[in-house]
Order: sequence, then structure tokens, then C-alpha cells
Amino acid sequence: MPVITYRDAIHDALREALIKDDRVFIMGEDIGPYGGSYAVTKGFIDEFGPQRIIDTPIAESGFVGAGVGAAINGMRPIVEIMTINFSLLALDQIVNNAAKIRSMSGGQVKIPLIVRTVSGGGNQLAATHSQSLEHWYATVPGLKVVCPSTPYDIKGLFRASMKEENPILFVEHSLLYRSRGEVPEGDYTVPIGLSDVKRQGKDVTLVSYSRMVHVALSAAEKLAQEGIDCEVVDLRTLRPLDSNTVVKSVMKTNRAVLIEETWKSGGFMAEVASRIYEEAFDYLDGPVKRIAGKEVPLPYARNLELAAMPSEAEVLQAVHDLMGR
Repeated sequence: MPVITYRDAIHDALREALIKDDRVFIMGEDIGPYGGSYAVTKGFIDEFGPQRIIDTPIAESGFVGAGVGAAINGMRPIVEIMTINFSLLALDQIVNNAAKIRSMSGGQVKIPLIVRTVSGGGNQLAATHSQSLEHWYATVPGLKVVCPSTPYDIKGLFRASMKEENPILFVEHSLLYRSRGEVPEGDYTVPIGLSDVKRQGKDVTLVSYSRMVHVALSAAEKLAQEGIDCEVVDLRTLRPLDSNTVVKSVMKTNRAVLIEETWKSGGFMAEVASRIYEEAFDYLDGPVKRIAGKEVPLPYARNLELAAMPSEAEVLQAVHDLMGR
């Protein structure tokens, strides 16, 4: 099975969508001749032309709104917002229009819109360019929120997203583009709304999504050397949320550590913890542990940025606490 990067997996999935369906087009900032801020759309302008690869002004409310209108009128737009931080400028278009029009029309109007964006810190881009806001959008009925962690998942989930008639926020992580993994050459999809057990274990369940899955897997490998067997669950999508896979895992291990990059206050893992307590309380041998970013705007200085982000060391400590080590 070929090993490719996360970047190449989404690049190939986008190209495939453009080739298969003439109704598909992409618009966003610097996606044309520049090839995208993360080089995902490199070469597309030459292959598909400026009518299908549309460089937009720096006006998120305008071009996301145009994407909603295009979807209503039968096109299949893919709108790229350079980072999720800038999606705040299109909040009305995403939350009040894209997410609600199908319901408000009694199902008569479909919104096959994909909003691709990039989340997370770690690039020394400071507080206003390093936020993880996908958990906000996951609270909105009418939206689907997808957060792939591997090349396999990003390609499969994007293919599944292209079959949807509902708006999808497709969230990639800036630090994952160079990560590598096996991706089949043939056609496959990954179902939206289905979590994945990335590592089997029996002692503690580690739950995460996006880049923090890799932090959890790395911690699990180190803990295995101590004789602690961790199961790692990748949520993959935040809405719809597959809590059944999480609960089933916790019922087996009797312990849970939940890891996310955003702030702990109002974080998505509070929802996951709540579902564990509601559905698996009698199986727990200790409190559900939550690890998240520090309650500060992410600093620019590298040492402070790293200190503010969740770390492998914190995962190890949380597991040790639960195991009484």
C-alpha cells in the first residue's frame, strides 16, 4: 500500500472531485497561482483554469456567502478559509445560513457545501492565527464537523463529504500536512460520524482527534514500555459524534483520558466526558481526566507556545495518576 503525506492525500482527493464532477469548483485566498498557503492546491489553476479555481479577495463573509448561494443553485462548491481563525468573519454565513437553510426550507433546499479550513497551533503564528475553534461549530445543528488525523482518514472522509447534501466544516491541522501514512490506491470512503480505534488496549482509554491523536499514540507507546496498555480512540468527526465507540472502550478499560488542543473551558471533551459519565459511570475506576490547552491566548514565543499546548508529558502524568503510579 503506498505511503503518502496528509497534504498529498487531500490534494489528490480535491483533484479527484474536480475531475469527476463539473459542478465542483474551489474558491479561497491564494489558492490559484500561489497554490494555497499549505500547497494543497498547487497546480490546480493550470489544470482546471480560473473559472474552477477562483482566487478571492480577503473577504471571508463574501466568498463563503457566495459558496452558500452556489450550493443552493446546484453547484458543489469547496470553499477554503485559510485558517479557522478567519472563519469568524463568516460566522453568519456558516451558522445562520449554511447550517439552517435546509431545515428552514423543509428540506427543499440542499446545501452541498464543503468549507475547508486549517486549525491548531504550533507554527509560532501567535494568538489570532493559532486557535482551534472546531468545537464551537460542533455545537451547531445542521453542520457536520470533520477533523481527520491521518492521510487515510483525510482522503476517505473527504470522499464521503463529497457525497453529502449538507454543509460540512472540513478541518485539517497545519502540523499534519507532512505526516505520512498508508493510503490505498483504489476507491474507498470513511463514514462521517464513526470513530476509529487507532490502538487496541485494556488499561486506559485515550480519546482525541486531529493532531492530538498522534500525541496520544506516542504516549501510549511509552506507557506500553511500563506495562500500561492504552487504547486510543480517534473521534474523526465531532458532529455527528460517535460516542458509542468511546463508551464501549471505557467499559473495557474502566479509565479515560481525553485530550484536545483547545482550551479546557468550554472544550469539546467536556461533552465527551459527560457522555461517558451518563452511559458508563458504573464502569469507571476513577475520574475522567481532561487534558487541554492552557487558558491563555497562544503566545508567539516558541517556549511559551509549547508550554501552553497539551503535551505528551501531561498525558503520561494523567495515566499514571489513574493507575496509581
